[in-house]
Amino acid sequence: MTGREERYAKILSEMIRVETISEPGVVHEAKFIKSEEVLARLFPKVFSTFERLPVEHGLLLRLKGRTDGEAVLLMSHQDVVSAEGEWKHPPFSGEIAEGKVWGRGTVDTKGALMCILQAAEELLEERYTPEVDFYIASSWNEEVTGTGAVNTAKYLHDHGVRLQLLMDEGGMVVEEPVKGIKGRFAMIGTVEKGYGDIVAIAHGKGGHASAPPKNSPLARLAAFVHEIETNDPNTAELSPTLLEMFRRMGSKADGALGFVLRNARFLKPLLRRILPKRSPVLAAMMKTTMAFTMAEGSLGRNVLPQVAKVNINTRFIQHQGVDKTMELLSPIAKKHEIELKIEGNRSDLQLPVDFTGKAFRTVEETVKELFPDVVPTPYVMTGGTDAYHYRIVTDDAIRFAPLQIDNQQYASIHAADENIDVAVLPPAVDFYKAIIKKMR
Repeated sequence: MTGREERYAKILSEMIRVETISEPGVVHEAKFIKSEEVLARLFPKVFSTFERLPVEHGLLLRLKGRTDGEAVLLMSHQDVVSAEGEWKHPPFSGEIAEGKVWGRGTVDTKGALMCILQAAEELLEERYTPEVDFYIASSWNEEVTGTGAVNTAKYLHDHGVRLQLLMDEGGMVVEEPVKGIKGRFAMIGTVEKGYGDIVAIAHGKGGHASAPPKNSPLARLAAFVHEIETNDPNTAELSPTLLEMFRRMGSKADGALGFVLRNARFLKPLLRRILPKRSPVLAAMMKTTMAFTMAEGSLGRNVLPQVAKVNINTRFIQHQGVDKTMELLSPIAKKHEIELKIEGNRSDLQLPVDFTGKAFRTVEETVKELFPDVVPTPYVMTGGTDAYHYRIVTDDAIRFAPLQIDNQQYASIHAADENIDVAVLPPAVDFYKAIIKKMR
């Protein structure tokens, strides 16, 4: 372990030791105040030089630039999910062992936050002044779709701030992102899918379970769910982002797979049919997906429900938003006498970042400089991020953290034994420094 790696590991370890679990509908301000007190001690130049701006449930810092050009914002949330299960090292110990920092938030996303703040600290030590205003943001409740990012984006919008580049969590540097495609890739998220919960509701007369009728509410819901699972009504498309991802990945794939990927734009009808069946990951990048996550019936074991519900956690792809999805589901619901309601949706789907534009090219060039053997590629984010809320202040929200992770570390996100290699921290700090220096 180099001196720099050791220093960064100790900083991240201290951040991990502050437990910042967020909960839906509740903001535990005390733990985030404590978190930011620790950050202020770890990054003294940042917190004494940047201006702290007043936003609720989040941190927003600004360093004034030399010019009035469009600003840049680097962001990564402070909150983490809970840490159930058995861990090799306690989840909030921040233990440094086996060349790694262990604990909840090392990957998602205090590792990136540490690198952002450390990059800013080192730029200040160099007495560097950015050409444009440099913002750092960190919400308190990303994991529960809270208001921190909403408040921050609104503050920027209300104060006339326009961002030429925003960088948030998203893809990382990974090995073999799709089975059979060898090599290391920087997965640069250029768009994220929409989100909504569709509630399927079946009504009945209730009654005693000793004499059950046919087509009770739960039986109709089961048939409805089975039909969607068996004959998925959602349509698959190969977007320009996905085609570009295939083209770049094809450069590292041999044989028939490489040929197909490199020529995907000419094979779209075939790939639309085949790929969703072969890979759930690719299916999620091609179509609106539906996951049946919660069910509700009667409160008594021997009571037939008058109302039964199933929650369908839905991620909307750009070509099939809320209205089109409800239109596709309606005939199936009618067939099974099901009522549909949409809740908590993000219906205004974003357009993808232009992967030929300045913002993406800046990130792409920096990846090539810092990670010479890595192929940068755009891709479709299937999960949600805080960046969604910033569509009111930028068209160039890029979802990418320059951290290199392996399969185990990827699988540890929201699971046990989350950890990050200390060796990946210095390149990530250098990446963020390079990005700031390129903004004009």
